[in-house]
Amino acid sequence: MNVPSRAEILEGIAAVAREHLPARLGNVAAIAPGARLVEDLGLDSLDLFTLAAEVENRFRVALDAGDEAAIVTVADLAERIEQKLAG
Repeated sequence: MNVPSRAEILEGIAAVAREHLPARLGNVAAIAPGARLVEDLGLDSLDLFTLAAEVENRFRVALDAGDEAAIVTVADLAERIEQKLAG
């Protein structure tokens, strides 16, 4: 299986966020890797759940509760996805 690059994962996360959280992020052209999901992007618990579920669907991975607790930034989420895809 061809594992996507970090840049491809980041773009995938941004695409999911724009598609599934349009009220929050629909007009955001680019989401910085260092952006904090809650503090910078303004996501609430329902938004975080939606983002996690849709990212899992897009990349066909499952995040664990421990993964979710450690994810603060967009880059953290990309790193977890990359780790899951690598195996």
